[in-house]
Amino acid sequence: MSDGPRRVVSPEEMGLQPERWEKVLSFAKSLTDQDVLPTLSFQVVRPDRATDVFSFGTRSLGESKPIDERTLFLVASLTKPMVAMAILMLVERGELALNDRVMKILPEFKEGPKKTVTIRHLLTHTSGLPDMLPNNQELRMSQSPLSAFVEGTYKVPLDYSPGKGTQYQSMGYSLLAPIIEAVAGESYQQFMRLEVFEPLGMMDTWLGVPEDFPGLDRIAEVEVPEPQQGGTDWNWNSRYWRQLGAPWGGAITTTADVSRFCQCMLNHGTPLWSAATVREATSNRLGDFPSISSQDRDARGWGFGWRMNWKEQRGAFCDLLPPHAYGHWGATGTLCWIDPGRKIAAVLLATRSIDREVSPLVKLSNMIVSSFADGEIPSIRSRS
Repeated sequence: MSDGPRRVVSPEEMGLQPERWEKVLSFAKSLTDQDVLPTLSFQVVRPDRATDVFSFGTRSLGESKPIDERTLFLVASLTKPMVAMAILMLVERGELALNDRVMKILPEFKEGPKKTVTIRHLLTHTSGLPDMLPNNQELRMSQSPLSAFVEGTYKVPLDYSPGKGTQYQSMGYSLLAPIIEAVAGESYQQFMRLEVFEPLGMMDTWLGVPEDFPGLDRIAEVEVPEPQQGGTDWNWNSRYWRQLGAPWGGAITTTADVSRFCQCMLNHGTPLWSAATVREATSNRLGDFPSISSQDRDARGWGFGWRMNWKEQRGAFCDLLPPHAYGHWGATGTLCWIDPGRKIAAVLLATRSIDREVSPLVKLSNMIVSSFADGEIPSIRSRS
C-alpha cells in the first residue's frame, strides 16, 4: 500500500515489536470503548514510512458514526508550528529576519514597549502578549472576523517587557497572519495552502474551510469545555469557528496530513526547509534571551513554534521521550511529537479537551515509544 511519497508498512517494518504493538492497539480501543475519549485517531511515522492510520470511536457525540482515516479534526494549537514554519520559509527567502521588529511590518503595533517586540519574540512566546484577549469570548460570540482579534492585539497591554519572561501567547500568533500577508502579498490562508500544505501532500488541510465546503460531515465533533457549552453558533463546532482559520488554533486536517508535516521535520525539512532552519526551529531558543529565568529556560523550552518535551510537567508529551523531543498539544485533545534521535514521530488526535489531569494520550505515547525495538531501522520488503 502506498501513501504518497512514503510507504505504509507493517509493524515489523516500522521496527515495532508485534506483541507490544498489539497492546497499543488494544489500549487505544479501550479508551473509546470506555468513553475515556469519544474519538481517537493516530499514526506513527519514520522518515520514509508510516503505520496505518488507526481510528476508534465516533465522529458525532451521542451518535454512532464511526470515524475513519478520512475524518477531519480541529487540531487547535497544532496549527502554531505550521504557521511558524511558514514564517521561517519567508526568513529563508530573505524577506524577513527574526529580529525584525513587528512594528516595521505592522505599524499599528507600536504602543509603548510593543515597539521592541520582534518576530523572534512572537515565535518563542516571549513577547509579553497574553494568551487570549480580555474580550476573547465576546469576540467569538459576536462572530468577529480574524481582523478584530488582530486589532485587539494591537491595543492590549503587554504583561511584561519583551524577552524578559515567557508565557503562552496565542495572540502573538494572531499577528503572524498579517505579517505573512504583508510580506507575501496574499492571504495567509492562500500562502499556507500553496507553499506548505499542497507541496507536502496535505490536501485535506484547511485554515478556514470554504463556504461551500463539501466535507462538513467528515469533521469530528469536539466535546467543548464548559465555557463554550451552548455556543453552537460560535464554539469549536460552529461553522463560524471552522471558517475563521485562526492562526493560533484553527487548522482542520486529518491524522495522515499532520503526520506528513511531522515526517517533513524528521527529514530535516526536505523538501521545503533547510536542515539549518529545522535545527533552529526545533531546539530550545529560550537561551537566546538572557533575562529569562533558568527554570523556564532549562525545563520549559520553546523552539520556533515547537515546544520541547517538558519532562516535569503533566503536559509532557511522553515520559519516555528525551527533553529535546519536540511537538505540540492542542486544546481540543490533540498531540504530535517528534523524536529526531530515534527518528520517530506520532500524531494522536482526539476530541475531548485537555483538562488538569495527565492526558491519556501521554499513556498511549508511552506505550508507542516502548514498542520500538532498538537497533537499525528494518528494510522495507518489496511488494512486487
